[in-house]
Amino acid sequence: MEAVGRLLRGQRILITGAAGSIGGEMVRQIASFTPDRLILVDQAETPLHDIRLMMARDWRDINAYTLVADIANKSRMEEIFSEHRPAYVFHAAAYKHVPMMEDNPCESVGNNVDGTRVIADLAVKYGTRKFVMISTDKAVNPTNLMGATKRFCEMILQSKRESKTEYCAVRFGNVLGSNGSVIPLFKKQIANGGPVTITDKRIIRYFMTIPEAAMLVLEAGAMAKQSQIFVLNMGKPVQILTLAENLIRLSGLEPYKDIEIKEIGLRPGEKLYEELLMKSEHLITTENEKIFIEEQQLIPPEDIMRGLVALDRCVSDQRPKDELVALMRRLVPTYREPEEVNREAIARMEEAAV
Repeated sequence: MEAVGRLLRGQRILITGAAGSIGGEMVRQIASFTPDRLILVDQAETPLHDIRLMMARDWRDINAYTLVADIANKSRMEEIFSEHRPAYVFHAAAYKHVPMMEDNPCESVGNNVDGTRVIADLAVKYGTRKFVMISTDKAVNPTNLMGATKRFCEMILQSKRESKTEYCAVRFGNVLGSNGSVIPLFKKQIANGGPVTITDKRIIRYFMTIPEAAMLVLEAGAMAKQSQIFVLNMGKPVQILTLAENLIRLSGLEPYKDIEIKEIGLRPGEKLYEELLMKSEHLITTENEKIFIEEQQLIPPEDIMRGLVALDRCVSDQRPKDELVALMRRLVPTYREPEEVNREAIARMEEAAV
């Protein structure tokens, strides 16, 4: 973190999604390095107001600008970049809830893809030195539109190899206690007397705490070179059923006796398991044992531009979901049907059991 401090101290830093779980933690950690200016962007007014109050209370010596803005609004974002000219951009803004984005495909593409394109282009125009995007394990062999949009965002950054701005993305799994995540939901269900609902008793996920995730993002950003994708070591997977049982016990109650656990079935686009990121043979080690670099193939900028034009047309015309999904499948070759991936996962589980 000393390297991060040397990089960010006295600099102008823009954080998108600054009112979110990861964005808010990055605000706190970056503020400790005494930057010259923090430009904090989010379209969620109330949580951004909470960040504004926190900065006024805890970091009153730092120039902090809390700006309500939609990252896909090019004129608004240009106004922000033109005025503040950030040296570093940490891009944490995204729509992230898989079932919601399956139901709202145009909004998923418009916010995640077009928003990333807008600020990535403005970073070049206004001389940003480094652009770090928060990605997700759901971008690895995606089975849903949200994951596919995040993979395409990675591809946008990878196509900018000739840019003076250094671009990178950092992938990690679920974050414990983040907004809309499983633990706050389980706690609320337990407080209400149950049942605790899980999608499938076999489902597993990888977890990391909010401070650790934010810290590793900053560290990866400090070491990043052009067009790299960083992968965080998420440790061992956790079975969601076990997580639910433990939370019930930690609440002083007995699973299946005091609180029922109810299986409700996988949601649209959901995998039984997220890809084990550390499995790839194309990973390069770094000085930090929890941060790896994934080797990537070259992506021609003209391919990305054609894809962006096609997506823009599709979203502007509000085309049906199946057309948008079909287009995303052409643009992201690893985008697969969740049923296919889950069948393979079940087969592997059964084979391992034998």
